[in-house]
Amino acid sequence: MPNTARNAVSNDIITAPGLNPMKAARETRGYTIEELSLTCGLAVGEIIDIEDGKDADPAKLRRIALALQVPEEELIRVPAAEDRPTQQ
Repeated sequence: MPNTARNAVSNDIITAPGLNPMKAARETRGYTIEELSLTCGLAVGEIIDIEDGKDADPAKLRRIALALQVPEEELIRVPAAEDRPTQQ
């Protein structure tokens, strides 16, 4: 589990274009994948799949959001209109 110094990280999640919001939240909070796994009760592989975009199970995201103490909405980003693919 992260030590107290790492828990003092700002509540502002550091994000960058193309970076998975869950990974950004995890790294901002100072968690390794293994620490997050122990905290939220998901397997390391499940967390990796979510960060890689292979899984988006809302129940898993909810558990991760609770463990990271962030709103669920922070982990589920809807692309801005200009970033969404258009159907032709």
